[in-house]
Amino acid sequence: MNKEFKKPDLNAPRCRQETHSLVTTEFIKEFRLKHPQYKDLSTREFTQILKVFHKKLWNHALHNRDGIELPESLGYIFIGTCFPPKKFALDIVNSIKNNFSTRHNNFESDSYLAKIFYTNFASKYKFLNRKMWTFKATRDFKRSVSKVYPENWKMYVQVEKERNISRYLNQVSKNNYFSKLKKNYSVSDSYNEFDLN
Repeated sequence: MNKEFKKPDLNAPRCRQETHSLVTTEFIKEFRLKHPQYKDLSTREFTQILKVFHKKLWNHALHNRDGIELPESLGYIFIGTCFPPKKFALDIVNSIKNNFSTRHNNFESDSYLAKIFYTNFASKYKFLNRKMWTFKATRDFKRSVSKVYPENWKMYVQVEKERNISRYLNQVSKNNYFSKLKKNYSVSDSYNEFDLN
């Protein structure tokens, strides 16, 4: 039985969340006081440098299965593959077109979802109030994930429900350690393991 879809009222009053920016004029002033060698940087150049740096970070997280470790051991960001949701995922565009509720069938990635994960529990050095730290992805990061994910969704780590994420990261660090050992350790061609002399 098809359920009739009620079209959303685009002219209805909206409740917007307050936005908070960390890069304020006070922050830039404090930065210039702390690092006087950058006092000639304009505010525009400062924000441009931050944008380029952040773009390089999330680009690395996008194209590497293991994600990226943030500088100063602030945590890890990685993209995970999650199981499809149990609840009804509504496709609003097709629902408006058909006048009844239409399910969003995610055929590109076999109904699996991409999620951006941030954790600081697997960090080598614990820091003060780390439980209170959160991560909010920028719009560009989210859009780039939605473009890249359907093409190679099998590459990313599959995250199970209610499983500790630090376990995944410990496994990643072990794999990195052993791959570095293999690169550094070389066996000569003349070596014969059966020759006891």
